[in-house]
Amino acid sequence: MYAALRSIGSYVPKNILTNYDLEKMVETTNEWITKRTGIKERRIASSDEVTSDLGYKASLQAIQRAGIRVDEIDMVICATLSPDYLTMPSTAAMISKKLGIKNVMAFDISAACTGFVYLISLAKAFVESGAKKNILIVGAEKISSIIDYEDRSTCILFGDGAGAAIIDSTEDKNEAILDVIASADGNYGDLLITPGCGSKNPIREDNVKDKLQYMKMAGNEVFKIAVKTLTNDVIEILQKNNISPEEIDIFIPHQANFRIIEAVRSKLNFSVEKTALTISKYGNTSSASIPMAMNDLYENKKIKYGDLMLLDAFGGGFTWGSALVRFAGKNFN
Repeated sequence: MYAALRSIGSYVPKNILTNYDLEKMVETTNEWITKRTGIKERRIASSDEVTSDLGYKASLQAIQRAGIRVDEIDMVICATLSPDYLTMPSTAAMISKKLGIKNVMAFDISAACTGFVYLISLAKAFVESGAKKNILIVGAEKISSIIDYEDRSTCILFGDGAGAAIIDSTEDKNEAILDVIASADGNYGDLLITPGCGSKNPIREDNVKDKLQYMKMAGNEVFKIAVKTLTNDVIEILQKNNISPEEIDIFIPHQANFRIIEAVRSKLNFSVEKTALTISKYGNTSSASIPMAMNDLYENKKIKYGDLMLLDAFGGGFTWGSALVRFAGKNFN
């Protein structure tokens, strides 16, 4: 019995925040943002939308495309760094509630931008052990809720959105998720962090005044480590599975920064045509980044049944991971 990625779905909020909008908010320019990041705009959820709303809408699409009923789902896992609630209930539980799913295991994971790769690893293990048959995995983020729009180092980078997929069981090895490798190193945690509102810096007037509830990032340090780690990660998973770069149909890196993507792509000799690029219109959507990019490719008929996808991500923690995944869904009509 193997695990297969049976469908993909996505949801992006309607509100668009452009670089020109940001020019009016912080000391920056469209030219500077575009040159440094490749981002031109990002989506921002409305005040009455929460992370589980985004995940719910992406999930509906993934479920419909998988051709299954909601009551056939036997696990829901959500990756997010911007949950509906600080500790409980989980965003996965809220997505389940909105879908009408009851009495099914639902929980969140916190792996930042590597969240979707971690989800695939977890779902693969549950399916291949025989414990579960149809798992809904969701990467959903309302990162705008933890961004200080006076902090130029972060507010230009991040956007909101969600992506979801159904991982199910198959006896066809040609549909299988081939492999996932993932890891973490907490020694770098301070370089990309939301320092407040947890047990270390609880919600108190002085911590809120110091804006510890917002994301903080040491951009240059993160950039250097990300390029090296992402490159080594891909080399490791390809060598481990005796697969050459030429055998990959589509490379889907985490959409954090065009310069990072380009550095990794060129080091690994992936063509531009085989590399997913959605950074310009969505910005960095953390755990939602890879499934949103995959969905864009799918709806533009650039992914078809049987294609071998290489996913690669790096995020706060630090966390990182890569996955070799066959697309086992129906071709987009």
